Amino acid sequence: MTDTPSPAVQVENPPGPKRQTWRDVLASLTNPRVLAMLALGFSAGLPFLLTGNTLGAWLRAEGTTLAAIGFISWVGLAYSFKFLWAPLLDRVKLPLIGHLGKRKSWILLSQGGVIAGLLAMTAVGPGGGLVLFGAFALLVAFSSATQDVAIDAWRIEVSESHEELGLMSAAYQLGYRVSLLITNAFIFNIAARTGWEISYVIMAALMGLGVIAALVAAEPNAQRSAVAGDVPVAPLTPIWTPRGLYEAIAGPFIEFFKAHGGKAILLLAAISLYRLPDFVMGPMVNPFYTDLGLSRDAIGAMRASVGLWTTLAGVAAGGFCAVRLGFVRTLLFGAFLAPASNLGLTLMAVDGTASLGVFAFALGLENFSEGFAGTALIAWMSSLTTFGYAATQYALLSSFYTILGKVLKGFSGVTVEWLESIAGLLPAYGIFFALTAAIGIPALFVTRWAARVHATPPADKIPG
Repeated sequence: MTDTPSPAVQVENPPGPKRQTWRDVLASLTNPRVLAMLALGFSAGLPFLLTGNTLGAWLRAEGTTLAAIGFISWVGLAYSFKFLWAPLLDRVKLPLIGHLGKRKSWILLSQGGVIAGLLAMTAVGPGGGLVLFGAFALLVAFSSATQDVAIDAWRIEVSESHEELGLMSAAYQLGYRVSLLITNAFIFNIAARTGWEISYVIMAALMGLGVIAALVAAEPNAQRSAVAGDVPVAPLTPIWTPRGLYEAIAGPFIEFFKAHGGKAILLLAAISLYRLPDFVMGPMVNPFYTDLGLSRDAIGAMRASVGLWTTLAGVAAGGFCAVRLGFVRTLLFGAFLAPASNLGLTLMAVDGTASLGVFAFALGLENFSEGFAGTALIAWMSSLTTFGYAATQYALLSSFYTILGKVLKGFSGVTVEWLESIAGLLPAYGIFFALTAAIGIPALFVTRWAARVHATPPADKIPG
C-alpha cells in the first residue's frame, strides 16, 4: 500500500476498451447511477444562470445600467475559486448528516444554501439595494460552486469504467443543460406572467429534485477508482493537524503535477481558454435581446423549442463522440464550434429587426455548440483527476476553466457602452460579439497543442 493515491491514468487510449455502440449507450440510461447523475446535473445547473445571464435580464428590466450588470456578474467568481475550499470536501465529514456519506452530505448542505439564497433574493429584490441583493446572489453562487465540487467528485468516483465515466459526464451535461433551458427559457415565460420574484421562488422549489437525487444516490466505494480499477487508498490523516492541512491543501495539486509532469501547465492553459468566448459574452446576451426588442414570451418560447432540441442534440453528439472517438478528438471539434456560435449573435445585431428566423438560427448554433463543447470538456477534465483527490483536483481544473472568463466578463457592460458611444447600441453589440468569437482563435491552437501533448506517452512509458 502506498502513502498517496495512485497517479491519474491517461485514458485517451486505455488498454483494450470495449467499443461502444448506440445500443450500449442507450441501454446505459437505465443504470441507476446515470439516472441519479441526470438529476444531480439538473441541480448543479439550476443556480448558474440565476446569478448570471438570467439575473442580468431581471436587473435590466429594473433599469439597472449595463456597467452595473457586468460588475454584479462577478458574484460568479465563486465558481472560479472553489478549489480553495474543495480540500474540505475531500477531507471533512460533516456532523449530523455526515452519516449519509461524505459526498452526499456535502451535496445536501450546499443545496440548502442555494435554496436559502434564492429565497432571500426574492425577498429583497433589486429595489432593496444592489449591495444586499448582490450579497444574497453571492450566497447562491458560493453554495452552487460547493455543490459542483461535491457532485463532480461523486460522478468521478462512482463511475466503474472509462466508458461509464464518459456516459456519466454526458448524463451530467444533459441534466445541466435541461436546467439551463428552464432558467434561460421557461423562466422568461413565468416572469412575464408572475414577475421575477415568483419565478425565482419556483426555481428554489425545483432544487428539490436534486435533494431527492442526493438522498437516494449511492455513495461511492472508497476503495474503487473510476479509471484504474480497484486501488487501495491510504487512510486519511486528521485534517486539523499540520500534516493533515498539508495533505488536504497541497497534496492534490502536488499529485496532479506529479501525474502530468511538464504537461500540467499546458493542460491548465488549454482548459482556461476553452470556453472563454462564451463566458465573456454571457452577461450581455439577455440585455441584447431586451434592447433588440424581443419579448420575454418570444425568448422563452424559442429557447424552449429550438433551444431544447439543439441542446439535446449537442449533448448527445458530444457524449457519443467522447465514447466512440475519445476525449481528445471530441475536445478539438468542440473548441472550433464554441467560438463560431458567437457570430450568430453578431448576425442578429446586423439584422437589427428581432427576426424570429435569425434568432432561431443563432440560438440553435449557440446551444448545439455549447452542449457539445461542454460535454467534451467535462469528460476530458474528469479523466485528468486522481481518485481520492477528485473533489480538489476537479475543482482546480474547473476553476481554471472559468476564472479568466469570469474576470473578463465583468467588463463586458463597460465595453458595450464604450462601443455604443462610437457606433450606436446595436452595432456595439454586434462588434462586441464578433470580438468574443475572435478570442476563440488562440484557444483553438492551444487546445490542439495540449491535446497532442497529452495523447503522447512519456518517453519512459514507450515500449521497446
